[in-house]
Formats: sequence, C-alpha cells, structure tokens
Amino acid sequence: MLVSGAGIAGLACALELGTRGHDVTVVEYARHLRLTGTPIDIRGDAIETVDRMGLLAKIQKRRVRMSERTQFVDSAGEPVAPIPMAEISDSDDDIELLREDLVRILAEALPDTAAIRFGDSIETLTDGGESGAGVDVHFASGRIGRYDLVLGADGQHSAVRRLVFGPEEDYLRHLGVYFALADHPGEALSEGANSIYNVPSRMAGVFRYNGRAVAVFQFRSEPIDYDHHDLESQKKILVEAFAGHRSWRIPELLDAALADPGFYFTSASQIHLPSWHRGRVALVGDAGYSPAFLSGRGTSLALTGARFLAEELDRCRDDHTAAFARYEVRQRPYVTFAQNRVHSGRDRMLPTTWAAIAARNEALRAMRTTPDGPQQTTPRRAGENAE
Repeated sequence: MLVSGAGIAGLACALELGTRGHDVTVVEYARHLRLTGTPIDIRGDAIETVDRMGLLAKIQKRRVRMSERTQFVDSAGEPVAPIPMAEISDSDDDIELLREDLVRILAEALPDTAAIRFGDSIETLTDGGESGAGVDVHFASGRIGRYDLVLGADGQHSAVRRLVFGPEEDYLRHLGVYFALADHPGEALSEGANSIYNVPSRMAGVFRYNGRAVAVFQFRSEPIDYDHHDLESQKKILVEAFAGHRSWRIPELLDAALADPGFYFTSASQIHLPSWHRGRVALVGDAGYSPAFLSGRGTSLALTGARFLAEELDRCRDDHTAAFARYEVRQRPYVTFAQNRVHSGRDRMLPTTWAAIAARNEALRAMRTTPDGPQQTTPRRAGENAE
C-alpha cells in the first residue's frame, strides 16, 4: 500500500494500517519530516483515536497551554483583550500540543511494516481498476511500483487529488485569508504572553513555546496565484500585504520572515469533494477535506480519517470499494461540522476596520468574568490601535 505525504494524516495512516499488518510505503516530497508550525489541537473522537493507537499518555505529557497565554495587544504592546477560550475549545478535554511533537510521536510509533521514503513524489498513477492489477505508480525519482491501494494524504495541494480527481481549482473554496509563519530566533529567550496585534484586515503576532519563538501573520485577500514551492515569491506576497503598516513590531516580524529559510505560507481554503475515493485511490486529511486552519480541526480530522479508513479496510477485507464508502459515511459528519466552523474565527482574528477592532476588544473584555460577575472595563476609542 502506498501513502503519499508524511504529515500528520500520512503518518497516522501508516501507523493505523501498519499495525494491522499491511505493508505500507510513505513517499514524501520533502527530504525530512516537516516539524514547523504553530500548536495544533486534538479534539473529540480524535482523542479516542490516539488512545487506541496507544499514544495518549505520550501526547498528554507534551500538552501545552498556548491559548491561555495569548492576548490581543495595542500598538504599544499593552494588553487590550483576552483570547475567547470558550470559543476556541470544544471542552476541557481538548489537547493542545506542538505540531512537531505530534509528528515525532507518530513517526516513532511506526511499526516495521511501514517505511518512509523522503525526497520523492508521485508523478503518474495508472489504476488497473477491478481487474486486480493494482495501481502502477511512476515517481519523480524514476522509480516505478505497483500497489494494491494508494492513499493521498499529501495536504491541501495534493498531487494525488490532482492526478485522480482533476485540478485543485475545481474543489477549492478560498475563505479570503492567508497565513504565514516564520522562526524568530531573536525573540526565543524572551518571557511573557503570546501577543496578537491587529490593523484592519491583518494581524501579526509573536508566539513563544519551549524556548522558541515564531512570528505569525494573517491577512485578508482575494485568491493569489503563486508557486507553492517558491518561498521567495511567498515572502514578497507577505511583505506587500503589510506595506505601509509599521506600527507595533510589524517591521521586525517581517524581517524575521524574510530571513527564515523554513518560512511557511498558505491560504485558508477548504476542499469540497462529492467523494473521497475513485477506483483504488482514496484521500485522507486535508487532501480530501481540508477544513482550513481557521477551524482548528484539521489535525483531528486527519486522525479520525486514518482510523476509520483502516478499520473499514479490515472489516471489508478485499473489498476496498465497500471499505472506502463506509469510511466516507463515518467521516463525513466530522468534516461537515469542521468546515462550518470557520467564519466566526476569521471575524474575531481579522476585523476589517479600526472601529471593528475596538468593538471586538470591548466585547471580549466584557465576556471576562470574576466570581462576583462581569469585570468593569473602561471603554477605549475606536482608533486605539491606530498607527
């Protein structure tokens, strides 16, 4: 069995299938595991999934409380509003941890029946259909292979989806937001809360964890055409998005982004497909049903998707068509829920005017309560963050 992508979805598939006795090869375009990224959340039934994997105790040991230490600030760096924890979390059982920790935990748990091949990718697929011939795969490296099944777990810009289902634009729904992340080594030893600063339709922030710091950006925009492998063009897009904004620490954070060779840039986009399988090929995680980072549920969907697919392949034995269909029936409600949860988060993080920023902050301060009831706050003028 071939899995494309060694992210969370691909590693979870390799673990779930490998421990059930399947021989699994994971092919990954990058030359190493991607460990960068802001903390992620494991929610709801995904917690049961990692428990069944035997990984819950390890994951809980790596738990962080990033959101509880995060606040909105003004142009002077002074706190103006808390993050609304009740809206971010589903329950107190939610587990927040660093993406790199979850990737390492999954990779270290892979059985001998699963192997990762880095620095390679799928170039063509030829599905033998119901004849039992399997799927013939040609790789960018020149290798060839035949596999019983191929799973696309290669993210929002999935090559497997493009090869089997058609162009990305046929299934992508852009939510009008872009996200960027960069290491900020000069900030790594600093103490204090994580800070988020807004100008209209944009945000910049600094997050600190485990002796490391990252610069985080979001901005509203119509779809932008760019090469997903060209970091320099992506950095240029970010700088242009913040052109003319020099308040708070925006210039400093942009400099950190320009200097980071591991800079990360993506859109807040969803993938909507009527089916996640065709022939002997199926999609898992963002490749099939990206909910966008604004949902906070991409990791959980990757985990439950890998589990449901592996369970159904076991139940249906050699009938992969039935297994894929049953996987979709089980996973679809989770995907629908996650994809419907994005818009409130976007409006909280990226108000479009100075007045909307001030109103957001005032509403969040009013939500904060003490044992004696709501705290009294002093109203601030609409331009409190003005440059």
